Amino acid sequence: MGKLALAAKITHVPSMYLSELDGPRKGTRQAAIDGHYEIARRCKELNVDTIVVFDTHWLVNANYHINCAPHFKGTYTSNELPHFIKNMDYEVYGNPELGKIIAKVCNDQGVETLAHDETTLAPEYGTLVPMRYMNQDLHFKVISVSALLTVHYLNDSARFGWALREAIEKHYDGNVAILASGSLSHRFAQNGSAPDFAHKIWSPFLESLDESVVKMWEHAEWKTFCDMLPEYAAKGHGEGFMHDTAMLLGALGWSDYDQKVEVLTPYFGASGTGQINAIFPVSPQTGDAVPKPQASVENETFTYGKSRL
Repeated sequence: MGKLALAAKITHVPSMYLSELDGPRKGTRQAAIDGHYEIARRCKELNVDTIVVFDTHWLVNANYHINCAPHFKGTYTSNELPHFIKNMDYEVYGNPELGKIIAKVCNDQGVETLAHDETTLAPEYGTLVPMRYMNQDLHFKVISVSALLTVHYLNDSARFGWALREAIEKHYDGNVAILASGSLSHRFAQNGSAPDFAHKIWSPFLESLDESVVKMWEHAEWKTFCDMLPEYAAKGHGEGFMHDTAMLLGALGWSDYDQKVEVLTPYFGASGTGQINAIFPVSPQTGDAVPKPQASVENETFTYGKSRL
């Protein structure tokens, strides 16, 4: 029925918003903004009607959550960086129908998921910043998915991604794009040194680690990457523990994924973190390599001290 038309890993750095404003940061994130413009162009070319964002700034402590209210409008100030994103107006339309379909299929596949269509909950800036550039004309409907998951398994997030794809392809009449909105390494510069790291990575180790990962992506080394993702998420200070990336790869077939990524905005540093905009071409997949749900299986056998990763 429906189609997963586009998939990407994207940046949402708040300095993109600063880049619009008069001051020392003006124009400094144009490459990242242009990457978002290009993703929007391709989505329109592919007749995408809805963009689903895996948002690593939406923190949850239990279950998986989908914000699929019919309409969002307001003025946003970041509670993390209120001097970066201050009084930013936003408006997007949601897709309650698709959100509820995704939640049902996720639950059917063993990932406990709730869809919120009657809610005052507003999206976080992992959704709002990209949509500022990709959806200025309100062309797309938007769904936000919680991806800052504090006590969750990466296997469940991969399964969530596959269930989302099956929801689209088997139960929805339309074309959908998915965006993993989060960085690579995410070690912010130490307080007091942030200005010195405005365009740099926090450490040579993290920079080298990120660059090796991007090369894996460009060479389609997905078995290697999926195997190392839990350790990379931990030692690389992955944003949101890299659950957005697990969701993305789950939707694409996990270790069976067979495509090379196309980098739109080359890897760059921002306040110590590693950022990128990259297209992950969608290919036919069986889902056989996607991990089975873990939390629902281990509810009766969980042992204290076992890693969430």
